[in-house]
Amino acid sequence: MNTERIYACRVALYLSWCAECGLDWAAPGFENLLRFRDWLISEPLPPRGKRPQVRPRFRRDGSADAVLCTMTEFLRFGAAMGWVGEKVVASLSQPKVLRFTPSGWSAGETKRLRNVEVRTLKFRTDDPGIECFTPEQVAAMVEIAGNARDRFLIVLMRVTGLRIGEALGLRREDLHFLPDSTMLGCIHRGPHLHVRRREDNVNGALAKSRLSRVVPVNDEVIGYCRDYQWQRDQVPEAAACDMVFVNLYRAPLGAAMKYANTKQKFDRIARQAQIVARPHMLRHTAATEWIADDVPHDVVSDLLGHASPVSLRPYLHPSDQRKREAVERVAAVRR
Repeated sequence: MNTERIYACRVALYLSWCAECGLDWAAPGFENLLRFRDWLISEPLPPRGKRPQVRPRFRRDGSADAVLCTMTEFLRFGAAMGWVGEKVVASLSQPKVLRFTPSGWSAGETKRLRNVEVRTLKFRTDDPGIECFTPEQVAAMVEIAGNARDRFLIVLMRVTGLRIGEALGLRREDLHFLPDSTMLGCIHRGPHLHVRRREDNVNGALAKSRLSRVVPVNDEVIGYCRDYQWQRDQVPEAAACDMVFVNLYRAPLGAAMKYANTKQKFDRIARQAQIVARPHMLRHTAATEWIADDVPHDVVSDLLGHASPVSLRPYLHPSDQRKREAVERVAAVRR
């Protein structure tokens, strides 16, 4: 759900720019696409909130490149639907021969697979890597959260690696926190939860993968869930809602939580903790620590609900700490 919202905003940005410039978005011309690329980093961003803006803000190259990537794929989709001409699509990429190939890449017997198509409209950006929380930061977020529901949400995502859409889409029937759930008709042993994609969630929360999966939980998650359930039981309006995470402290009481107000809560916690905090970073933290603890990659992929092993690649880069430990370990042996 959040991914779709982000892509929609990027497409809307391109369409709005074309409308303001009096251009046909389906046939803008390559020169105008170059103008759009330059506009992305030269046009000041609108001020945040109601406070006066001291100095203008601009998009970073990485953010602008993400917009260009989405725009390119949108125009390619338009070509497939017959809305955009082939000439426009042909200008969006150019051939390139790979001098060096990634690990596991097969170039074929005649090396023909070294020839790939790359985007013509892009910015050179440094890979920032995966952003994670430290244990101290997670503990601070839990303390600042202020109520049992938000503490449970933070700990649940931190332990299970759920996406925010998957967490907000949970229903009470998905939580099997008993040691034995056979009485519920479930064959999986031990405390766990089920992640299911449902199109009819009242809050619009949607699991990214269409494949259901089972994720184990630990005693910490169960303890925070028990505290939240006690607070939830104090709000009579919440009894009628089957969603796990509901409004307990603001109207409409008992309604399922939505992404927008959940993001606001994370922003508030981040300001108070004086850190950068986004819901997806809890997922990154769980995955990174599983990899660091030598959990088999196929197990990590299954826990995260990845459809392809390639999705795990960003987590496989060793951290500075692990590289330093490797060098010091060898030095200790030599000594």
